[in-house]
Amino acid sequence: MADATFVEHPIAKEIYMLLGWRQWADAGSLSSGLPKFLIDQHKAYKIGEINAQGFYIFQIPGTHDLVRPTIKFEDGYPVYLERARNEFFYAGDEQRGVVYFLGDEPHLNITRYTDALLDAARTLKVKRMVGFGGVYGEVPYTKARVVSCTYSQKEMKPDLEKLAVRFSDYHGGSSINAYLCQRAAEQGVEYLSLYGFVPAYDFSKGQSGSSIVQIENDYIAWLEVMRRVNYLFNLEIDLSNLEAKSRHLRKLMDAKIGEIAKSNPELGVNVYLQQLEDEFDE
Repeated sequence: MADATFVEHPIAKEIYMLLGWRQWADAGSLSSGLPKFLIDQHKAYKIGEINAQGFYIFQIPGTHDLVRPTIKFEDGYPVYLERARNEFFYAGDEQRGVVYFLGDEPHLNITRYTDALLDAARTLKVKRMVGFGGVYGEVPYTKARVVSCTYSQKEMKPDLEKLAVRFSDYHGGSSINAYLCQRAAEQGVEYLSLYGFVPAYDFSKGQSGSSIVQIENDYIAWLEVMRRVNYLFNLEIDLSNLEAKSRHLRKLMDAKIGEIAKSNPELGVNVYLQQLEDEFDE
């Protein structure tokens, strides 16, 4: 049995795939939240899935409930069990379509898992794949988000250079995006990852209380990434909702930072943020 199965094969002339995961590199919910937002906005419908069997562990001894699935009972009766999900959704017309993939980063058999994704892309005749990721960092929330990029085929780079991205020199533990990029490189599949850098600040250093600020759903980073996707693929995905959410997020951050600066003047919040802005290279 194939790891990926489909109940429908889109017939659009051009098909692209946008991928995200509930995963490690998910700052600002860029990897998990953005695909869900797009699926909902475009009323994309499910066309397939990857069978979860063999990709996940039930428990790690000594870690209590680190990876155990959540279960819920009501009056003694089981009503819900959380399971790993790896699903393909689709929205489009006869000319152009987008496959949205949203999954859970696997624990086991990563090569088989990524090969299932690449096989799915070939089956659906996907022209190019884009994976989303997010990384927290000390970057100014008042500026446009930095977007980092990795890619699987060298001939892709001239197109990507037009996107105002930073090409990654990362060396460290692999995310699902990075592993998939390497497998795509080996198999001749066009895949790129776009990582947004999401603001996170720790103002609690040397203080008794906690003043950690990080953006859980960074709509500004989502918007920056999707502007690049629209441009690269000549798509017309409506970003007006994200633009409105971005403006609202900026107001919320202004208020939150102002509150911390006012109640804790000894932290030098405004000086710190001004320094970040001065050092920021767009």
